[in-house]
Amino acid sequence: MKPLLGTAAGRAHLVASDSLEEGVRHLGAARVADAEKENVHPDAYASRMQLFVLVRHGQSELNVSHRVNGDPSVRVGLTTLGETESAALALQLAGVELDLCVHTRFERTHRTAEIALAGRPVPHAVEPLFDDIDVGELEGRTIEDYRAWKRAHRRGDRFPGGESLDDAARRYAEGYERLLARPERRVLVVCHEIPVRYAINAAAGSDELDGPAHEIGNCIPHLFDQNGLARAVERMRLLAG
Repeated sequence: MKPLLGTAAGRAHLVASDSLEEGVRHLGAARVADAEKENVHPDAYASRMQLFVLVRHGQSELNVSHRVNGDPSVRVGLTTLGETESAALALQLAGVELDLCVHTRFERTHRTAEIALAGRPVPHAVEPLFDDIDVGELEGRTIEDYRAWKRAHRRGDRFPGGESLDDAARRYAEGYERLLARPERRVLVVCHEIPVRYAINAAAGSDELDGPAHEIGNCIPHLFDQNGLARAVERMRLLAG
């Protein structure tokens, strides 16, 4: 079973499911329970429910070489395993109706979306607000170099020639807020580990964006309804200052 993080009424629900379709049913059931608690007819909840499926891209070439990339002009493709993971995601998504797929300017997210939605008439949109963190002069350096810099600095400190972790968090919050304002009801977001991690932890009410969930697997779907995503936006902005 794969864990799917769903949120209803602004609260996180961890859903153990063998399929994304089953996870959506679990999330819908959670919203019915919330409707009953709030004395709102379940049909009214269902009619206005939005579903957001957040996914980290498939394994990339730099995942294997353990190097960082925050410049979308640098082409980084998927590995063979990453393409296999993306095809497996297609099976997860097969039973779920989608109105829109959003991905970033990075090739690895675009390619993941292409494979996952092959043959489906789902429109794609590029959203730079979900781009990976701009690490400036650390571009192409090792993950250990990146982590060492993080340990020696605060979240508000900018990477040399780049942005800070808090800058990125505020950018991601803006991106999610824009999603909430869109008319589409079911949206797939293929992005990067950090925006997914921040959304999961913020929606769960964590006091830090990097935990308790930290390692986000490739091509694993995480489910949010609009209340959960709105909660994530609010918490991300609060924690990023």
